[in-house]
Amino acid sequence: MYPSQVRVRRIYAEPDGGFRVLVDRLWPRGVSKARADLDEWFKEGAPSTELREWFGHQPERWQGFVERYTQELEDNDAVADFAAACASRPDTVLLYGTRNEQENEAVVLRDYLLGRNFT
Repeated sequence: MYPSQVRVRRIYAEPDGGFRVLVDRLWPRGVSKARADLDEWFKEGAPSTELREWFGHQPERWQGFVERYTQELEDNDAVADFAAACASRPDTVLLYGTRNEQENEAVVLRDYLLGRNFT
């Protein structure tokens, strides 16, 4: 079972439909719950505090972050249930707070979900 369409988007952008899931461990600054318009907050699948602090959005650590976060996802039992929830919807939007649109946990999670079969 694969999720159907999975997009990544900054939480600060205007909502544009889909099953909206925040994938940050911490609530993003300056965003009210009403404005976020979330369907789910998948804290359990966010990078660990230790990994997040180690990465610190330093570009030279990106590849190490991808490898370590992917391993955390492999070891996380909640990910299969989350993948099933995504697969049951036609459009899932993984929301993140960081400014970097190419190097963030939502990108890694999307690639992980789309690259695995969760049957």
